[in-house]
Formats: sequence, C-alpha cells, structure tokens
Amino acid sequence: MMYQGFAGVYDHLMEDVPYQDWADLLDSLIIKYGNKGRKVMDLACGTGEITLLLHEKGYKMTGADLSEDMLALAIQKAEEKKMPIRFFQQDMREMEGHDLAYDAVIITCDSLNYLLEEQDVQSTFRAAAKMLNDDGLFLFDIHSIYKMKHIFTGSTFADAGDDVSLIWQCFEGEKEHSVEHELTFFVKEDDECYRRIDEFHQQRTYEIEKLILWLNHAGFEVLESFGDFKPGEISEEAERIFFAAKKTRN
Repeated sequence: MMYQGFAGVYDHLMEDVPYQDWADLLDSLIIKYGNKGRKVMDLACGTGEITLLLHEKGYKMTGADLSEDMLALAIQKAEEKKMPIRFFQQDMREMEGHDLAYDAVIITCDSLNYLLEEQDVQSTFRAAAKMLNDDGLFLFDIHSIYKMKHIFTGSTFADAGDDVSLIWQCFEGEKEHSVEHELTFFVKEDDECYRRIDEFHQQRTYEIEKLILWLNHAGFEVLESFGDFKPGEISEEAERIFFAAKKTRN
C-alpha cells in the first residue's frame, strides 16, 4: 500500500475511529429534532468517511476541507462508490459562494479543536449560521478539557503496523486548554525501505459555557450537549463533548 504524505496515512491513524457510530448519531439527532430536509454540509470533512456514510443514509451531502490532499482522497472514495457528492476546498471560518441553504451543518472528529483562537471559533459559528435554513441544525463535537489535561498532555502513543508505524507524543500547549501533537510515521515503501513523515499539530478546546454563549451570539439555540456518544449526560471524565444547536428564525 502506498501513502502520499499525512493525508495518505490519516485513514490508517483513524482506522479504529467509530465512524458508523458517528453517522448513526448524527442521523438520530436530525430525526429527533424534526428536520425534514436532507441537504447537509460536512465542514472539515477530511477524507470523507462520515460524508460517505451519511450519503448512504440518504442525505444530499456536500463536503468542504482546507486540505487539498484530504479532499483528493475524499473525491476518490466518492467516485469509486459512484456517489454524486460535491467537495470544495474552503476554510470553515470563511465559507463563501454556497447559494443553496443547508438543512444541517456538521463538524466532526474534533476538527473544531484545530481552531486555536476564540475569534476563529466564533467566525466558524457565524459561517455555519449563514449556510443554514431557518431552524437548520448545527451538530459538532470537541475534545473535552478533561481529555486535553488527563489523556493527552504528557502522553506517548505508539502503533507498529505492517505498512505504517507511528510514534505520537503529546505536550501541553502554550494556550489555555491546548495540546501539541508530534507525530512520526514510518511508512513502508518496499521490503527494505521505510519513509519517515513528521507532523506537528496543535489543538485547543474551550469551556462548554463559552461555546454556548458564542452559539447564542451567532444565532443558535442550543438543544443539547452530551458526552461520549451518550445523549443526556456529560460525565466528569467524558472525553468528547457533542453539541446540537438550531438556527433561530431571523
């Protein structure tokens, strides 16, 4: 198997991620809150795993990501499955040129945590609101503060696979509730050669109260928040927080 840069090994890194659970949860939230529309924008869609799963559930999907390499893989997957999904290379903070109003906007897999400044999160919330129909849904998830502090900071993870090996080190970041990820991949080129790929990523999370305030300012009513795929509860040790919000009528 050949990989091209980080985008090529991303799916390997995420192979244990419960994408189907994510798609099922998003589908259930859309049904729960009575949104009959089927047009969904997947912001920061990455290589398109959730985009394609939601398409299989009958949604008319559009995906957007800042990474050209990620989008190339997403497009390839959609073409291989003959799925008519549109993909755009755009920054989720500055979405423009979409003349179709969406019934739901989603941001999954802690993509929002890559926004390191409060104003960038607020800009993304405003961009999502502009793209939605009245009463449209905004669904997203973030790493919890607990996970940043107790799971990531100071930890080292490793995985030795047949084609890709990984060393992943996490350090406390400079900003509040942030971490720095240093990832080193060794990708098998042939029987005797491995290629090294180094990646540096930064993530930051935010208090639930701040996120709710920013959502309100962007024109959303928060319907619920919960932890770790379990609607109705947020435990003290929840690692991922989910939000469901509805755009209020203008």
